[in-house]
Amino acid sequence: MRKDNPAFVPDSPFARPMTAEHMEFFRAIPKTELHCHLLGTTQKSTFEDLVKESGAPVTQEEIDAFFTRGDKPVGVLRIFRALEEHILIKPSMLKRITYEYLADCKKHGIRYTEFFWNYTGLARHYSYAEAQAAIIEGIHEGERDFGVIGRLIPSIDREDSPEAAVELARQMIAHRAPETIGIGIDYRENDHEPENFWKAFFMAKEAGFKVTIHAGEFGCHWRNIETAMKLLKADRLDHCYTIIDNPELVEEVKKAGLIITVVPTNSYYLRTFSDEEWALKQPIRKMVPMGLRVHPNTDDPTMHHVNATQTWMLMYNFLNFTVADLKNFMINGIDGAWIDEATKEKWKKEWSEEFDRLAEKFPG
Repeated sequence: MRKDNPAFVPDSPFARPMTAEHMEFFRAIPKTELHCHLLGTTQKSTFEDLVKESGAPVTQEEIDAFFTRGDKPVGVLRIFRALEEHILIKPSMLKRITYEYLADCKKHGIRYTEFFWNYTGLARHYSYAEAQAAIIEGIHEGERDFGVIGRLIPSIDREDSPEAAVELARQMIAHRAPETIGIGIDYRENDHEPENFWKAFFMAKEAGFKVTIHAGEFGCHWRNIETAMKLLKADRLDHCYTIIDNPELVEEVKKAGLIITVVPTNSYYLRTFSDEEWALKQPIRKMVPMGLRVHPNTDDPTMHHVNATQTWMLMYNFLNFTVADLKNFMINGIDGAWIDEATKEKWKKEWSEEFDRLAEKFPG
């Protein structure tokens, strides 16, 4: 049952016993991570330390509840709001979380990560420039100590106003840094359609930033995916599970060559489906046969009780993808990354060779 599973997901009719050799393969696969939220990487011990340091009105009981993922997991957005409103009162706290995230990346084969962070909820505490500088300092120290490359995607808080999103874009433009490469959008998609924030996306795009958009995540209509692609000119798409309801849109996304970052532990589907249904009905299982290029990610690893090793294991052992599929997902992650073409070709060659060597020893 799920409570016995280290990744806290339901049983699957495709599941097989996983040995240490299996798990080492999933760990060692060279990976990009293109869909991870910085606050969702906060370790429980760090959370406890930051509460003490900030003097935030958060009890140990509340902290324990934040980090509990039960049989029908609730979302983690309430944790983010607690961090933004009460806890992350110093930019140095962001540096610590960033550094610890890159240390965790190293443990699970992630070589390169583009991660989201939200400034809007932190604006009451310090400036955008101060926050960005602290995260970048963590990136530099993490690359030095762990060899993991980190890049930033400031994200629009879609539960706030379009004007707040415009202010975020202005701050990105006013305080440009080579580590900040694009703009995203997160928090609850329900009743917060992407077109509401068109001006911020247009400003960022015109200033040379890439665009990626969470759409079709919480069972929300595929039109949000269409809007992200056609109106807002997204360079990459996030989640997009309801695209399977529109085969014509599938073909358009394929033709555009867009990579979709997916999350096998997406809590909406863990809540929606029974244990018996989950692995069979998880939309990712249909997206790949339809020809969509997906790439698996952790989203909020510590709060979803999952890591990158387990995420890739889930694609194989719970959603029934093959080792060859995993190699394709790895390549998709490189193609979806916002890096130069020469680096992409270099990594695809080197990582493919490394993958093949690992695959030769895979227990099967």
